Amino acid sequence: MYNMKWQLLNYFLISSLITGSSIYVVLEYFKDELNSWEFRLWFVAAILIVCLSIGYFATRRWQRKVDQLHLAMLEISKGNFSSRIEMEPVEPFLYLYEAFNTMAAAVEERVHLLQKFGEAEAIRDQELTESAVTEERRRLARDLHDTVSQELFAIHMSASSLPKILERNPDAAPNVMNQLIQMSHHAQKQMRGLISQLRPIELNDMSLQEALEKWFPEYCRAHELQGQLDVVLTGAISEAIEHQFFLIIQEGLANVVKHASANQVRLAIYEREHQYVLQLQDDGQGFERSEIPSASHGLSTMRERAQKLGGEVEIDSKLGTGTRVRVRIPRFTGLING
Repeated sequence: MYNMKWQLLNYFLISSLITGSSIYVVLEYFKDELNSWEFRLWFVAAILIVCLSIGYFATRRWQRKVDQLHLAMLEISKGNFSSRIEMEPVEPFLYLYEAFNTMAAAVEERVHLLQKFGEAEAIRDQELTESAVTEERRRLARDLHDTVSQELFAIHMSASSLPKILERNPDAAPNVMNQLIQMSHHAQKQMRGLISQLRPIELNDMSLQEALEKWFPEYCRAHELQGQLDVVLTGAISEAIEHQFFLIIQEGLANVVKHASANQVRLAIYEREHQYVLQLQDDGQGFERSEIPSASHGLSTMRERAQKLGGEVEIDSKLGTGTRVRVRIPRFTGLING
């Protein structure tokens, strides 16, 4: 095998042969010139230049090999799990490159499987959520009957009795009117709360982009935020990734409303060659890393949702500079060969 050991020996042998041959030629044909220090100096310099040139050529070639491995490792760290090193027919780094390619293929396969399992789990979670939503709607129906319906019935009875009260005891009419106003206000407040719980925030039959174009502006207006939406997706995304992205966006925007005191928020979703990227940025008060544990429930939930699909969440924030949340999910464009 033409591995690193034999290649090093070859370079050493070439340097030794050139040096030995040069000394032999000088001793055989230039004995008289050896008495001159200038000739000896030029001879030593020539030998050094030749040996250094051979060494430079060898190290440059090896450095390229190391750089190639380093770049491939960087691609893996950035989420490009399909990165492989092309090997020459005669390759001194054969064992190292083969080990890297085998490792990269194993990592790609495992991340792909992790994403598949995450998608299946997300679909199961969605089915459970739909079942929970049905049960929640039943509960809300009971609440409507037990609260708002009874409030409206009481308002109706009070309003029906008001003409007789005005006829028999006009002084009591203002108290009844105040009660009617209070009960109607309370009933209206309860109704608004129940309606907000009934309002759907799932994707249903819409794509992620369609749902965001409808829901994001309404959400920003309801919470007095200036929103900017930028979605650039050229191809279809799996239902599980869309669902998890939408839940992450909801969680992230809820954190902005609760903690950021922001005026503007920008939501961007785009795709790279090997990744889907979601970025949510606000101009709020921000926070220091040491403050994350005190309010990390929402952030940890986003991390868990991303990790289900083999992704990661990066949070960048400082006091007074706002917060940026970037979510990266691996994007597999083809089948993985065994």
